[in-house]
Amino acid sequence: MARTIAKDHDQKREQILKSAAKVFADQGFDRASMTLLAKECGISKANIYHYYDSKDAILYDILETYLRDLRDTILQVDTEDLSPEVKLRTAIRAILLAYQGADDEHRVQISGMSALPEEQQKVLRGYQRDLVTFVSDILKEVSPDTLDADNDKLRAATMSVFGMLNWYYMWNTGAGASAREDYADVVSTLTLHGVQKL
Repeated sequence: MARTIAKDHDQKREQILKSAAKVFADQGFDRASMTLLAKECGISKANIYHYYDSKDAILYDILETYLRDLRDTILQVDTEDLSPEVKLRTAIRAILLAYQGADDEHRVQISGMSALPEEQQKVLRGYQRDLVTFVSDILKEVSPDTLDADNDKLRAATMSVFGMLNWYYMWNTGAGASAREDYADVVSTLTLHGVQKL
């Protein structure tokens, strides 16, 4: 007879993913053991195996859930009737706010993705690519004469924006919404107008 799913299955799964993200971020994926994960989760190792058959499966679920949810959140931001400049400011603010509370997942994304099989990495890179394209398309609208005609400059500008956003957690771990919105304005102004307009 098939085992029934507990009422709190999804909640426990989320707890495992959040706790595992912290362990992987602090210890590194290679050094983290299922025993350590169980201890951090406050459950038995056997209980973790009820949800995941391996550490690799946990890693993939952390990243797949995080990046898919991030992508979906950002792509649902309504920028349709906004000017290109306001679109960029809106998108950058939305990204930084979506990163809030996910510092561990972000660190695991940067350090752990290469531990996964290529097919799984391809799925995750697809989510990342969707985010990059979203920002890239807005930058083309901001400066069509320059960026629409020069893919190298467009890529450099897009990745520079993400560089500023993706490393925010390194020097502002736990920053709240207000601090993130302030920094989003700095990134937007730098991108649009340079240092002299700060």
